[in-house]
Order: sequence, then C-alpha cells, then structure tokens
Amino acid sequence: MPERFSWVDQALVQQHFIDRCEPQSAALYLFLVTVADAQGLSYYGAATLAGRLHLSAPAFTAALEQLIALDLIAYRAPLYQVLALPGTVAAPRPAQRVVAARPPAGEPVSLASLLCQMEQRRGGL
Repeated sequence: MPERFSWVDQALVQQHFIDRCEPQSAALYLFLVTVADAQGLSYYGAATLAGRLHLSAPAFTAALEQLIALDLIAYRAPLYQVLALPGTVAAPRPAQRVVAARPPAGEPVSLASLLCQMEQRRGGL
C-alpha cells in the first residue's frame, strides 16, 4: 500500500485503469482516495457517498461493483479500502521518528507535535 492516499497514483492513467471506468466509478474512486486514511480505509456509508456524488442507489452500486471488479477497491461493510494499483510498488515505510519530550505544562505545543502524539497513541509508531 502506498504510504498515503492523499494523491492519485499516476498508474491510474498510465496503466489505463481510468479508461475502463465509467464517470460515476471514477468519481467514487476519487472521493474514496481523497478521504481514505493511511491504510486506504474509509467508512462513509453508501447513502452518504451516493448523496455526495449525486448518484442514485443503482448507479452507486454499479460504480462500486466496477471498482471492485477492476481491483481498485475492496469493500466489506462498513469499510471501503482503496487498493494499491496492480503492478505498482508499495511506498517504503518512513523511518521511525523520534518525538521530543513534552514541553512543561502551560507551554505552547506545535500542531505537528500534537499530531505525532495522537499517532503514537493510535499505535502508528
């Protein structure tokens, strides 16, 4: 899996996956890529996704099925997972970061430090 899904892999175009997608499927893929976490996971509900993309329930189901058939995503209720594109190499995991000691109480803390602490508590490091 790539480290992050906050970008769209160029292989989507270079390997012609986008050429095989209906517009509704491409829109769903883009939305899922945009909201996915570092493991490619998203938990948006079908009704929410369909509403945000202005798709009817049957059009949403068809888009979802097409993305699954192309191995672009996996789905097991309630989670969607954006998959690494076939033939692409997973990004290497970054080296473990060393987090500075917490500042004394009352001292300002950077947003980066807060996010790093949250990630550590989630077991990410």
